[in-house]
Amino acid sequence: MKALHVAVLMGGWSGERPVSLMSGAGVADALEQRGHRVTRIDMDRDVAARLAEAKPDVVFNALHGSPGEDGTVQGMLDLMGIPYTHSGLAASVIAVDKVLTKNQLVPHGIPMPGGRIVRSEEVFAGDPLARPYVLKPVNEGSSIGVAIVTDDGNYGNPIGRDVAGPWQDFAELLAEPYIRGRELTTAVLGDRALGVTEISPKTGWYDFDAKYTDGLADHVFPAQIPDEIADACKRIAVDAHRILGCKGASRSDFRWDDDRGVDGLFLLEVNTQPGMTPLSLVPEQAAHCGISYSELVQWIVDEALGK
Repeated sequence: MKALHVAVLMGGWSGERPVSLMSGAGVADALEQRGHRVTRIDMDRDVAARLAEAKPDVVFNALHGSPGEDGTVQGMLDLMGIPYTHSGLAASVIAVDKVLTKNQLVPHGIPMPGGRIVRSEEVFAGDPLARPYVLKPVNEGSSIGVAIVTDDGNYGNPIGRDVAGPWQDFAELLAEPYIRGRELTTAVLGDRALGVTEISPKTGWYDFDAKYTDGLADHVFPAQIPDEIADACKRIAVDAHRILGCKGASRSDFRWDDDRGVDGLFLLEVNTQPGMTPLSLVPEQAAHCGISYSELVQWIVDEALGK
């Protein structure tokens, strides 16, 4: 195996910065253990100059959120002529935006929740949908800014301006019907779905803390679900990866209302740069399939280089 010079982009300034730093550190360590030369870059506004100085063979994009996951960094790297991991500009622009993702996938028969964009001001006048419903930012990940509004919740009716929630931080929100049931996720490597994990938070729901704090959620792989649901998750995840034009690794997140069978399965979103932390789901699924963390990192780099 030829040793490469890999620049690992991590950190940045999105709300997912702590997760990105963990992902980047793990990736950089794995690459060094495999004999590659690694330049760690905590992204700032001078990132283009730092990359030009480093002259890497390839960039491992371990950024999460904007601007690393929304097409901005992808466009910069395209202009600089530097190969990079994960999805390209167009797929990144679409997948990070939950509305654009629906517009792209639903016409192809991918089941996704309904809903609509609302101005945050609207929720102070009344509920945009019948309760229970979900309010979420259009282009954030890791469950940042998500509020589940229920009849017995603490947001009030209507929601007040002085009540903490995403309406205080975002001018527009996506309102979706709340889907009761179970949290499922499927990792895709290229054209292969690895399997289905069920995620069960110990308390509450699968929020940012539950995702990245050890012991706050159980991951069951393979998920103890009917074969038809597992098969549907894998098929939908691969189809969504292909339709959006994703490359490398992606992760599709689902809700499944187990009272409704396959008709209760809904794709929530596609993550084009899934986490690579010790608690992240893609490395976990890969390990269950016999792919070590360092092998996964190497595969992602090789795929970026067209190997």
